[in-house]
Amino acid sequence: MDKKSSGSNIFMQPVKAYFKQNYGILLAFLVMCVFFTIFGNNFLTKTNILNLLRTCATNCYLAIGVQMAIILAGIDLTGGALAALSGVLCVMTFENAGLPIWMGILVGVVLGMIVGFANGSIITYTGIHPFVVTLAMQSICRGAAYLFANGSPVTTTERSFGVVGTGSFGPIPLPVVYMTVFLIVDFFTLNKTQMGRSIYAVGGNELAAKFSGINLNRVKIFVWTVSGAMAGFCGVILAARMSSGQPSTGEGYETDAIAASVLGGTSFFGGTGSVGGLIIGVLIIGTISNGLNLMHVNSYWQFVLKGVIIIVAVYTDRLKQKRQNAA
Repeated sequence: MDKKSSGSNIFMQPVKAYFKQNYGILLAFLVMCVFFTIFGNNFLTKTNILNLLRTCATNCYLAIGVQMAIILAGIDLTGGALAALSGVLCVMTFENAGLPIWMGILVGVVLGMIVGFANGSIITYTGIHPFVVTLAMQSICRGAAYLFANGSPVTTTERSFGVVGTGSFGPIPLPVVYMTVFLIVDFFTLNKTQMGRSIYAVGGNELAAKFSGINLNRVKIFVWTVSGAMAGFCGVILAARMSSGQPSTGEGYETDAIAASVLGGTSFFGGTGSVGGLIIGVLIIGTISNGLNLMHVNSYWQFVLKGVIIIVAVYTDRLKQKRQNAA
C-alpha cells in the first residue's frame, strides 16, 4: 500500500465511523431538510441558511456546556437566565459605567464563569442534585437580570459592539465562527485531554472513577464552570445582536440545548456523548424552528414538538441502556 492510499484510509476511517454511529439522526436531518425545502418558502436560500446558522450558533454555545453536564450524569438549567443576566451586565458596564466595550464583554463571560463555579461548588460540596441547584440558580439569575435592568431593556448605540454579534468574516457570520472555534476546543478537551477522559469516567461510573484516583470535585466544578462561561458568552452575543441587554431573553433556551444534546446521542445515564452528535442535534433543533417559521406554523407548536423530541430521545436512550445491560 502506498503512502497516498494509507493517508486516505487514515482520513476516511473516522469519517466512516462517524456516519456509522450517527446514520439514523443524519438520515432524519436529511429528510427534514427535504421536507422544508418542498413545503417551506425559501428554505435553501443563502440568506435563510445564514440565519439558520446564526440561530444554531446561539443554541450551540449553551449546548456545549449542557452536554458536558449530561455526560457527567447531571444537568444545567441555568443557561437561558444566565445569558440574560450576562447580557444586561455586559451592556451596563460600558453604557452606564462608561468602561470600554471589551470590559463589558469580559464582565459578561466572567459572570457566567462565577455562576457556573457556584453551581459546581454547591453540587459538589452539598450533594444536592444538579437539577435542584441549577433550577434554583436559574430563578436567581432571572430575578437578578430584572433587578439590574429595572425590568426594562438596557439599550446601547455602540455600533462596534453590535458588530460582535452581527458582523461577518467574509460570508460567514461571526457567531458561526465563534461556534466553530468552541466546537474544536470542545472536541479536543473531551477526546484528547485528561480532563475529558475524567469527565467520561465520572459520568460512566463515579465510584470506579473515585477509586481510580480521579479528583471528582475538580471535574464537577470544571464542567459547570465551563457551562456557565458558555452561557455568559451566549448572553454577550445575544445582547450584541439586539443592541440591548434584555432581562427577558433566553427563556426556554436551556430546553433547546438539552434537546440538541440528547438528540445527538448524549445519554442521561452519563458517560456517553460526542461533539459530532451534538452538532447534528443543534442543526436539527435549529432547522425545526427555522422551517416551521417559514411554513408560518404557530410558534407555540415548536415548544410542543421540542418537548416531544426530548421525551422520545430519552426513552430511546433508556431502551438502548436496557439492551446493553441485558447483553
